[in-house]
Amino acid sequence: MTHSFENKNVVVLGYGRSGRSAVSALVSLGAVVTLTTNEIIADEKVRQTMKGWGVDIVDGHHPTSLLNDAELIVKNPGIPYTIPFLETAADRDIPIITEVELAYHMTDAPIIGITGTNGKTTVTHLIGEMLERSGLSPILCGNIGYPASEAAAEATKDDILVMELSSFQLMGVKDFRPDTAVFTNIYEAHIDYHGSRESYVQAKMNLLSNMDRHQTVVFNGMQRDMLEDTSNLHVQYFSTLENADAFINEGVITYEGKPLIHVDQVKLKGAHNHENILAALLAAKRHGATDEAVKETLLNFGSIPHRMEHLGEYGDVAYYNDSKATNNLATTFALKSFDEDVIWIAGGLDRGQSLDALASHMKNVRMIITFGETKEKFQALAQVTKKAVLVSENPYEAVQLAARQALPGEVVLFSPACASWDQYKDYEARGDHFKEGFSMLGR
Repeated sequence: MTHSFENKNVVVLGYGRSGRSAVSALVSLGAVVTLTTNEIIADEKVRQTMKGWGVDIVDGHHPTSLLNDAELIVKNPGIPYTIPFLETAADRDIPIITEVELAYHMTDAPIIGITGTNGKTTVTHLIGEMLERSGLSPILCGNIGYPASEAAAEATKDDILVMELSSFQLMGVKDFRPDTAVFTNIYEAHIDYHGSRESYVQAKMNLLSNMDRHQTVVFNGMQRDMLEDTSNLHVQYFSTLENADAFINEGVITYEGKPLIHVDQVKLKGAHNHENILAALLAAKRHGATDEAVKETLLNFGSIPHRMEHLGEYGDVAYYNDSKATNNLATTFALKSFDEDVIWIAGGLDRGQSLDALASHMKNVRMIITFGETKEKFQALAQVTKKAVLVSENPYEAVQLAARQALPGEVVLFSPACASWDQYKDYEARGDHFKEGFSMLGR
């Protein structure tokens, strides 16, 4: 699967973690590398290291003169294709890829590629644990923070690359072909980047572009109509509502007709996580996971930080951190996970989205505590749905406020339904601030 990059003139665009990893990988493959970034690289140690590798640094701008000798561009996934530098490159037919494409050409290890609007990270970690408990050697990488090219450089043919893939990354694949592709679900998201729902869906579907019947596609059975032509694909479906390759039959998780474990025994909470489990089950079994390893994983696997993370109880009230819920759909899943009365903490960056879709899922919400740019929208939602509402400055203050309002047996759910960038650098920092507030209760 390896590809010759020796002596190829490659421009790496962007100095995020994936950019740094791409530079390192390309140098090891013998490419002639130029790194260009809008930021100024002030760390002299970094500059000297790059110089020692033979890398040219052009920082502070992206001059189009760099394209005169460029044979390939490896771009940071978050950089839009609409910047003049990339538009000029496209006009000149210079290939533009992302770092995951580079990783594909660096390894002979099997790849499980996981994408979707929601649930990607949970499914990635579930697959990893199912494989590890089976005595296999998964390496989790991609959009979860460990760059795919670093993982590919480390991997042997006996490892399994379990790769979370965003729509941004998938826009830059050319030859990339996983051994197994997992689609958790596809809904509308990232329209500010992609421009339309159609473009977003197409980016996700790029994962299928080089696949045939020799590989496996794991797909949500409730969205099977999104697969227009499956004649040359091997597809396995999962569903919580109907018969499928992996489904829930009278409360029992069932794989290819074989009952494995009752959902009441599963540690992960919520119907959306049941879908995540079924998707992970199909992929992990495809790569050698045992039934016992699957069951042990489901008995013991708790939530991932910032994804329906159970923080504990205070005053007989359960607290959940779901800071990763940056859109309406993710928060809908969270709201539907509880039968108890809920104090719901929400708010954040105002991207212009309507909150109307949340109203029908607020049956168990007793009170909303809101913050951030969207606080007026959540106040209006509370008025329409006849719920109590309070305003706070941030999630830290909100959890303190919630503790004074909550009654025994209730749930405090932090599921913001909005991005974090009005107040925080990312959803992790936002979730950590909420957790810090929880840790201070009673002190």
